[in-house]
Parts: sequence; structure tokens; C-alpha cells
Amino acid sequence: MTAVAELAPATYAPLAAQSNLLNGLDARVFDNYFNRLPFMIRHNLARHELFSLPRLVELAQALPADRVEYNSGKIPVSQDPSLTPCNGLSVAETIRRIEECNSWLVLKNVERNPAYRALLDACLDEIQPFTEKLAPQMYRREAYIFVSSPGSVTPFHLDNEYNFLLQIRGEKEVSQFDRADRSVISEIELEKFYTGGHRNLTYKDEYQAKAKVFTLKPGDGLHFPVAAPHWVKNGDAVSISFSITFRNPHSEHREMVYCVNSKLRQYGLTPTPVGASPWRDSLKFNALRVWRKLAVRQS
Repeated sequence: MTAVAELAPATYAPLAAQSNLLNGLDARVFDNYFNRLPFMIRHNLARHELFSLPRLVELAQALPADRVEYNSGKIPVSQDPSLTPCNGLSVAETIRRIEECNSWLVLKNVERNPAYRALLDACLDEIQPFTEKLAPQMYRREAYIFVSSPGSVTPFHLDNEYNFLLQIRGEKEVSQFDRADRSVISEIELEKFYTGGHRNLTYKDEYQAKAKVFTLKPGDGLHFPVAAPHWVKNGDAVSISFSITFRNPHSEHREMVYCVNSKLRQYGLTPTPVGASPWRDSLKFNALRVWRKLAVRQS
């Protein structure tokens, strides 16, 4: 996700230090499933005032235009991103009329606002003790807020961060797939994504039999491993979700190796898949890092 400049402080003061926002954090669950398989947690944010519609309108109007994405929510699971229909409303009207306007909206990098940054940090500070030995050196903490009309669909796609999706209001059904299943997502699709391709993927009906399906209600949270394909269908009420994400050196390393594999494929080679050979991955990573340093010096 592209970084943006810090927003001017809002009219409210940043939140005070908070604790015990998350529940059900079990070291054994993290050890067995984190960044491998989805798992549920619980949280205490469902009635938090930062997620009221008036506060979200205020936030949306303060964010740069490129940090707000919204469109019609009546779209297929396999949506061509170039053909995604608009809803004909402003962002403020979309949020105010979200119950009736059949729309899907995401506010990106909301951590640029001090109040939301405080909330993000409070949540991830509780998670980090469980992830540090598994994914050390947490950084690039980012947060996203999803606001969706009843019945709206988030198409089949993937993301490149460690992610916990916290359901604040309404219900949604998440279908998540194994990122290692190459019958669902290919190495070529991953390479395209990591070299700037759109997050949306081509979906086939036969994939659904392989999905792990979770129904999220207020107070529920769901872990998404990095690059785990998924799609979402809202229930019959307005949905608000808070996505808390981070990266670390391993996730950045993985991204760079996919970039190298994409370049090798352009030269007619068939690169070893990421993760299949650690020493080859390390060689590719270091080669790209050296090349980038030389490119900077020569520019």
C-alpha cells in the first residue's frame, strides 16, 4: 500500500493508551496456525465510537482522494477491476446512505489519523508478543476500514500483509483459500500481483469446495495469512470492519523473490517457486537488492 503524508489532527484528541482490546489470543494457536491457516480471535471494539458513521464521514473527507475507494457492491465474485461499476455518489453520501445505496467502500491507511493510529497500535501491541518469534520485527503497521451495504460482495482477491480483520458492525461471510493450493492461485498470478498487478483474481465456481468459510459477527476477528485468496459476502445489514495489518522482513523478502521470478519468466525461464528452495530464494533476494542499490547510485 502506498504511504501518504500525515493527516492534520482531527477535532478530537488522540485516544489514551488502551489495553485488553483483543481476546482469545492463544500462543498455541498462533504457533500452529499463524501465517499458515486462518483462525478466529475475539475483540472488544464493536461499540467503539471511532466506527460510528459520523466519525467515518469525517475521516473519509480528511483522507486524500487516493486513500478512499468505493463502488457498487452488486458485483460478481470474479469482478474485472477495469469494469467495476461506480455508485454515482460522493464518499460522504456513500457512507451516510450505506444502508440503501448498495455500495462497498474502503478507507485506506487510516492510521494517518492520530486517533485511529492509537487504536491500531493498541491492537497490534497485544498481538506482537504472539507473532514476534514467528514473524519477527513487525513494521509498516497499517489499518483499513471497510463499510459495506447489505448483501454487497468483495471480489476474489489477495493482499500482501499479515492481516487480522475485526468485525465491528453487521455480519459477513468470508471464504478463504489455501495460498499454497496452486489449483486456486498459480505462481504466475502471484508474480503478477507482486509486480504491480491488480489484487482481484479470476474465480471459478469449483474453487468454493476448497474454501474455509467463516461467518463474522460483531466482536469476531479473523486472521488472513499473507497472500491467502479470499472473497466476502455481507449479510443483510450494514457491515463495518477494521483491518489491522503489518509487514516484516520476511514478507518483504518474499515479495522481492516473486519480483525476480517474474523477471526470469519474462526471459523464457521457469523459476523455482518461492519457498521451494531457500538458498535459491536467498540468492534471488540478494541479487535484486544489489541491483537496486546500483541503480540508485547510477541515477
